[in-house]
Amino acid sequence: MSDEGGGGVAGLLDRTTAQAYASWLRALADPTRVQIVEYLARQAQAMSVGEIVAAIGLAQSTVSQHLKILTEVRCVLVEPVGTARHYRIDDACVDCFPSAADVVMGRPAPHPNGAR
Repeated sequence: MSDEGGGGVAGLLDRTTAQAYASWLRALADPTRVQIVEYLARQAQAMSVGEIVAAIGLAQSTVSQHLKILTEVRCVLVEPVGTARHYRIDDACVDCFPSAADVVMGRPAPHPNGAR
């Protein structure tokens, strides 16, 4: 028996929300990605890959691969700037993540507005 998005066992996190939370947790399961998210959140502006590379201190290809994973789960958003791409934190993800962590740990929390 599975709950595919509603109705299931009373008190059980619905499947759609659980899948969104799991994708965020998987994306943040790497320390470099945690550093990138923290850095972008602290900067509060769109940044080029070169700027992120300079801050993180890893090869551009490595940072680009991590950014790809973070954009797939929408923790980070991409903004085209001419022929370049700039990256910024998705505020909806940042706003929802503490609630997601609370819920996963069994603490009451409001439903996330930004769960996808």
